[in-house]
Amino acid sequence: MKHKSIYALMLTALFLNACGTPERSRSLVTQHVPTKTIVMQLCSNCHGMTGNSNSPNFPNLAGQPEAYLISQLQGFRAHTRSDKDGYDYMWGITANLSDAQIQGLATYFSEQTAQTSKNVFLPEKLARGQEIYEHGIPEKEVPACVACHGAKAEGNQIFPRLAGQHSTYLLKQLNVFQNTEQRPNGAMMKGVSHALTKENMDDVSHYLESMGS
Repeated sequence: MKHKSIYALMLTALFLNACGTPERSRSLVTQHVPTKTIVMQLCSNCHGMTGNSNSPNFPNLAGQPEAYLISQLQGFRAHTRSDKDGYDYMWGITANLSDAQIQGLATYFSEQTAQTSKNVFLPEKLARGQEIYEHGIPEKEVPACVACHGAKAEGNQIFPRLAGQHSTYLLKQLNVFQNTEQRPNGAMMKGVSHALTKENMDDVSHYLESMGS
């Protein structure tokens, strides 16, 4: 009985550290593990059980379009999405996922309800961000974000939901698009973000976090 208790504690520790290196995560998922188990034992550690992450380092998945989630999980599994956080956390976790498991995870998180951010933002920052989101920056040939992500930033098919997403995460991804080739499936965003200043990106990221469900 004592040995079983020790084993259980060791197993729990492994699961709690699932958001770690690819080598550590790879051994925790096989193609026989049900979707709900993967969510509870792995995904929830970083993204929350309902896909609403408590840490700005990890994106909210709740309410994301199913097709977008499938695309990102497939990209991690195929190593075509190689931004640092994706490499550090997601390559290992997705390495052994089957297509059916990816579909199951995408369906699960797409059906969850996205929560509204409780953070408070400066009105002038939100106004600048809203202007960029709705109208772009014509003089820099930056298109309006609303064209792809929708009037309420709820996303559509391959375009992610941005409403309520952590501004820290959004800013980090805008920098990835602007300065690297690490997200080839988001090549369109490289063109969109190329003329944005740091202040532009900060403003629109904060505006998006402030948007409700």
